[in-house]
Amino acid sequence: MDVKKVNTDQSVKTLNKFLQGQFMGIHSYEHFIQNLEDMSLKQSFTDILTDHTKNAQLISERISKLGGEPVDSEGLIGKTESFIGNIIDPDKGDEVIIKHAIKGENLYGIKMSEQLVRDKLDDESMNLVHQVLNNDREHVDFLKSLIH
Repeated sequence: MDVKKVNTDQSVKTLNKFLQGQFMGIHSYEHFIQNLEDMSLKQSFTDILTDHTKNAQLISERISKLGGEPVDSEGLIGKTESFIGNIIDPDKGDEVIIKHAIKGENLYGIKMSEQLVRDKLDDESMNLVHQVLNNDREHVDFLKSLIH
């Protein structure tokens, strides 16, 4: 079998798993926005949601360019993790939601994604993933600034 083909297949498979994580983030932010009370916070979270949606589109386009079929949801495991992660008592206030968002971006968005893609992507795909993860880091910094 052609080595390049294996690498492309591996990139598509890995990018699809990464894309599932983007969908988890999208659904989490939709849930957060519904539960936030402060209107300016809702707008900030909507801006982050827009970033995640754009990033998911970029990843989908890359998968298609590689000849793969992009997933269109977070998958069963992602749905379960999203459900568990989104059990938030709305009476706890906006700060609890912000902390959940920080944890989600850090743990699922960045740390798990870095482990997922390590040594499993072609250079162009890896550069795209790094752009997305840097965007996630900016989200974390912004969210932390809301608490401190």
